[in-house]
Amino acid sequence: MAQHAWDNYARYAWGKNELKPISKRGHSASIFGTMPLGATILDGLDTLYIMGMHKEYKQARDWVASELDLDQMPNDVSVFETNIRFVGGLLSCYALTGDVMFRDKAQQIAEKLLPAFQTPTGVPYAIVNFKTGTSKNYAWASGGSSILSEFGTLHLEFAYLSDVTGNPIYRDKVNKIRQVLQKIEKPNGLYPNYFNPKTGKWGQHHMSMGALGDSFYEYLLKTWIQSNKEDNEVRQMFDDAMESVFKHMLQTSTGGLMYFADLKFDRPEHKMDHLGCFSGGLLALGSRTLKNHMSDRYMDVAKGITNTCHESYDRTFTKLGPEAFRFTEGAEARALKTSEKYYILRPEVIESYFYMYRLTKDQKYRDWAWEAAQALEKHCRVNGGYTGLKNVYSEDPQQDDVQQSFFLAETLKYLYLIFSDDNLLSLDEWVFNTEAHPLPIKGVNPFYRESTV
Repeated sequence: MAQHAWDNYARYAWGKNELKPISKRGHSASIFGTMPLGATILDGLDTLYIMGMHKEYKQARDWVASELDLDQMPNDVSVFETNIRFVGGLLSCYALTGDVMFRDKAQQIAEKLLPAFQTPTGVPYAIVNFKTGTSKNYAWASGGSSILSEFGTLHLEFAYLSDVTGNPIYRDKVNKIRQVLQKIEKPNGLYPNYFNPKTGKWGQHHMSMGALGDSFYEYLLKTWIQSNKEDNEVRQMFDDAMESVFKHMLQTSTGGLMYFADLKFDRPEHKMDHLGCFSGGLLALGSRTLKNHMSDRYMDVAKGITNTCHESYDRTFTKLGPEAFRFTEGAEARALKTSEKYYILRPEVIESYFYMYRLTKDQKYRDWAWEAAQALEKHCRVNGGYTGLKNVYSEDPQQDDVQQSFFLAETLKYLYLIFSDDNLLSLDEWVFNTEAHPLPIKGVNPFYRESTV
């Protein structure tokens, strides 16, 4: 599958951000816009390396070394997406190979992101212009707010970058964000999705384990793991947050399905995003990395959430899950709105299968992953690569003609790792960023490659 996805990208969209597999050309409406930043190359590099696709890896590495030139990019980019896909992908390749070109490119990109942190609180804006350094927030985000999942998903990459370059500035930036979040009062112990970087106050009180919230919680736990379990402050933040999330957001449907509802102004909205399905794997990781009063509960909820997310796949015609699904009197784990019925090759459900299989060894998670792989082959594979679907409930679903960069970075990597031995990227030595780029755990993994400067 990776060979098919990559070969077609290389054939029809080389250097462009993503591939349109039906039209067989570059996709210019991606989140990175029309500028040829090679998003699929940067995101897919470590997957090629891990899968032993040496020829393809070398071709991609050479492109990064000779063609990736951010000084020529006049466009606005998302700080969050650039960090998780580009900085994360390059740092993974540096850890895996020791090739300093990757470290240096990662640092160049991170430098371009730094102007976004020039706010009264130190919490960064969402968008930065690579050429001018001007930065701003999305107009739609609650009165000029920054988004929790975006500014809360920088720590793994920035802390590691400081350690491999010997420059403390990156770690200082993310530590500042943590200090702000530590001090601020949290309504019911929860973190709203919007924070105003000028005033230091929360925006609208919306909370979610899916879009706008998701990876903030992921990085609380994973930052602790990355520190070789020494950064106890952040583990405490994770456990405290989960205690509140379980109390206020965790629900069980009449049919017995466990899910995390969104909260809007203290009222639950009984829907869950596909994006929120990563949380099964995250809670399993929380359960198995530290024995405390939450451990058993974490594993129970991990199993429940992963099962619900599997149901969201199983209850469709295509056996692939919708972007969001609801829990009402008449429908459970099903999308009801047309705008929620699409599937864009997302990895989160498969990601949870990966963690659940590695941590419990229950064969059903491999079986579920195989179901998803077969569904991808049947409905998403086309001559020119892999495409998303517009309606997963349709017998003949319309295809969206986009092969997302995260399909190579995450979906295929997690599928591959589920069927690999545990010692390939062992969870005792590696922690995956939110784009599935593996970063080494400090103190236990010889690939950490800390700078001696």
